[in-house]
Amino acid sequence: MHLLKGIDLNKSFGGLKAINNVSLHVTGGELCSIIGPNGAGKSTLFNLLTGYHPVDSGKIFFKDKEITSWSIHRRARLGVARAFQVSSIFESMTVMENIRTALIAQAGKAVTFFRPAKTLVKQETWEILETCGLLEKRDTIAANLSQGDKKLLELGIAIGGSPDMLFLDEPTAGMSAEEGLRTMQIIASLNRNKKLTILFTEHDMDVVFGYSQRVTVLHQGTIIAEGDPEAIRSNSEVQRVYLGEENRNA
Repeated sequence: MHLLKGIDLNKSFGGLKAINNVSLHVTGGELCSIIGPNGAGKSTLFNLLTGYHPVDSGKIFFKDKEITSWSIHRRARLGVARAFQVSSIFESMTVMENIRTALIAQAGKAVTFFRPAKTLVKQETWEILETCGLLEKRDTIAANLSQGDKKLLELGIAIGGSPDMLFLDEPTAGMSAEEGLRTMQIIASLNRNKKLTILFTEHDMDVVFGYSQRVTVLHQGTIIAEGDPEAIRSNSEVQRVYLGEENRNA
């Protein structure tokens, strides 16, 4: 079943056609990626699908509901979550407080005199900390985390809402090779064990081909190829406009 569908999506900024008649789908349970050269339209497409930009034309469906004009928060309540390339966390709070605050906000629970915040959603908080490999750092102030751990914390915040689909924008950006490997192993585990549908953008081709079940390639706002990693590797058009460019710049 197609969990997400975008049909004939278009978006322009002034005279620039950022997304040009793009149609795509994501099946429930998939771990797939969108790649393309800088300026290909990856972030714009993410922004359309998650509600951060309105479409100029086209339709978006999630769980067979048309969500084209829905707000970010309404999409989140339906099961859409997103983590950004630049981490968005409460840096003055501890790791545990970040996760717990996100869970309380998602659940809409009021803090009362009889049920203080620290007693709420305790089990869920610990489970997320353990899943993201942050349990030992639960009392660390978020500002003092490494870049990799900050991204993992944002991932924990994103999954705190128990989404059905997670959008990840450059999940390994700014990380060491070791941090990137650990992050992708956690993401793959969420997909495999929690059946979480995940769509991510990424520049690291080792990550893309090592973890994606299906890859979509954007170029100048248009999809030029789609398929499993091996099919994308061997696609002559992809090699010409993207993989060849990567090799020349290496």
